[in-house]
Amino acid sequence: MAIHTLEADTSNLHGGFNPALKPVLTIAPGDTVRYRTLAAGWQLEPARHDGGEIAIVAARPGIPNDGHALIGPVAIRGALPGMTLVIRIDRMVPGAWGTVYSGGWDMVVNHRFGISEEHHRYFTNWELAWNTSTSTGTGRSEEGIELRLYPFCGVIGMPPPEPGWHPTDPPRRGGGNIDCAELVAGSTLYLPIELAGGLVSVGDGHALQADGEASGTAIECPMELGELTIDLLPDQPLPNPWAETPAGTITFGFDEDLNEAMLQALEGMVRLLKQRHGLETQAALALCSLVVDLRITQVVNGVKGVHALLKPDALKRTITGNDIPATTNPSS
Repeated sequence: MAIHTLEADTSNLHGGFNPALKPVLTIAPGDTVRYRTLAAGWQLEPARHDGGEIAIVAARPGIPNDGHALIGPVAIRGALPGMTLVIRIDRMVPGAWGTVYSGGWDMVVNHRFGISEEHHRYFTNWELAWNTSTSTGTGRSEEGIELRLYPFCGVIGMPPPEPGWHPTDPPRRGGGNIDCAELVAGSTLYLPIELAGGLVSVGDGHALQADGEASGTAIECPMELGELTIDLLPDQPLPNPWAETPAGTITFGFDEDLNEAMLQALEGMVRLLKQRHGLETQAALALCSLVVDLRITQVVNGVKGVHALLKPDALKRTITGNDIPATTNPSS
């Protein structure tokens, strides 16, 4: 299989999803794409406390730059609506710096803490060090706090089929700004394809993020290397994205209503348990109450996210004599 490389430059950067945007690369199923991405805000350097301007990359004429700085889109030969896009996340290597912010925009968390849009936007920069031989890294903030890094791309997805430009903020059925901290290297993300070619875009590097993304951002960083292997399956057994990750099997739900997002994620997990283990609905739901964690993915993108997590060894421990591994594809 071929390996392709995409650098972050004006020829392939865009700040919105559009099904009519011409692909910058067309690959065969099973090919690998290596990306270098900008930080989500299009900047080339960390934010400055003195208020000075920082260098940014400009978008092409007619291309929006008010959303996340995304690379792509990449078309996959043979991809058709109704198929499943399979994205294996092979490597994620953060750049040398990142920034986390708090305040400065309209969101429910800021309202709760009395932080208006007029308040000073707090931020702190982080020095990021990554050891490629061990695939581990450490971030050190300006205040001297040190944290272990778990890098991932907040945005991996395809445009919806409706014409025109669509914002990058909300996650959708075809992926996008999922912002799930479990989608680190070693994960495989499954997305339902809604238009010919798929048209995958990637960006929004996160060096570290907790569930919820409470302040509105992670440690936002450029990604020195994002390596994805992209393939196709003939059908999509789940209506929303799902993933196999080092933490376990994940099903997602997205909606402006957190309860509805939770129900979508739970429905996906119940459907998966039924398909894998031949369970009836109530039996699968009861099992979810024992071994499935419902987690708030993020509450900051307008459309909220919830993911249901089934840990890798949960059913081996719970169902005596069942040797079906937790990572079995539900379509098999």
